[in-house]
Amino acid sequence: MNIPNNNMQRLFSKHKQDYMKVLESVLDRGVYVLGDEVSTFERNFAKYIGTNYCVGTANCLDSLYLAFRMIGIQEGDEVIVPANTFIATVMGISKNKGTPIFCEPDEFYNIDPARIEALITPKTKAICVVHLYGQICSMPQIMEIARKHNLYVIEDVAQAHGASINGKKAGSWGDIGCFSFYPTKNLGGFGDGGCLTFNDETYLELAKSLRNYGRMGLYHFVYEGINSRLDEIQAAFLNKKLEHFDELLEDRKRIAKRYLTEIKNPKIQLPKTKFELESHIWHLFVVATEKRDEFKEYLHQHGIGTIIHYPEPPHLSKTYAYLNHQVGDYPITETYANTILSLPFYNYMSDEEIDYVVKVINAY
Repeated sequence: MNIPNNNMQRLFSKHKQDYMKVLESVLDRGVYVLGDEVSTFERNFAKYIGTNYCVGTANCLDSLYLAFRMIGIQEGDEVIVPANTFIATVMGISKNKGTPIFCEPDEFYNIDPARIEALITPKTKAICVVHLYGQICSMPQIMEIARKHNLYVIEDVAQAHGASINGKKAGSWGDIGCFSFYPTKNLGGFGDGGCLTFNDETYLELAKSLRNYGRMGLYHFVYEGINSRLDEIQAAFLNKKLEHFDELLEDRKRIAKRYLTEIKNPKIQLPKTKFELESHIWHLFVVATEKRDEFKEYLHQHGIGTIIHYPEPPHLSKTYAYLNHQVGDYPITETYANTILSLPFYNYMSDEEIDYVVKVINAY
């Protein structure tokens, strides 16, 4: 049996008729950029997340760049950011000429709130959290620290649409939430896409202007903006997908629960959940093992696809060599990078496929 790490075709085929009708509807209307579908999605998604506003963008990196720009990050400012994250999170800071200050993760792979306060200096302006793999960070503790030190909080929610603590969703805790709608995300489009969520009305016109060349009106420009607009077709697909999104999340929880209860191999460390299991939306199912590369090859030989999220921490990338970090500076992050592996995980994964993955892992 061959089981890919992800299978987007299966998700598409399940809802193909609905999606094709959406495509035809957009093509028939003839408006492809910043039309009614985008406005409708912005309202729908803000309501879903629990914020007053949502502004669509072209991708999550742009959302991060815009969020840090909107709170005024500039040269000399420090932003505390997880060491264990995808590099785009850090790029949002450095593109605004801010300095990323890396913070080690906790046992749940997210930024460790117990380590944040020691990193705060007079230059610190914000804390950036990343709700990695679908599990929300320890937001009550982090928000308390931010309030104590008068710091902004930016949320990278690229992997955690719908994750929550006591019903309060990721993307509604901090000053601004940054989302991705890349196709592999739990709420993914059929191309790139992203958005910002926030409650402060003063950000609304600024965000809409900055994403659209800095314009206020058709040909009146007030900022040096960027071109980062969520297009109509992606917004239309996302509107339709949002209608059955809770169903998709429940299906992912079904798969996760089976992995958690049925994988029984002392060599394989299963992911831990900090809050109630239902709050985790399982973007990825990440295990850890000391002989990761050997295990990855073993699964490959048995037709099971895996991916490493992520093999190179940002502080060790060539991109951030100018920060002069060395191997060993962030040992927890580096250990994760050398031991983690993402198992096959996608909507409508069959019981037979799950059975096979579990059987092969337990035989390792």
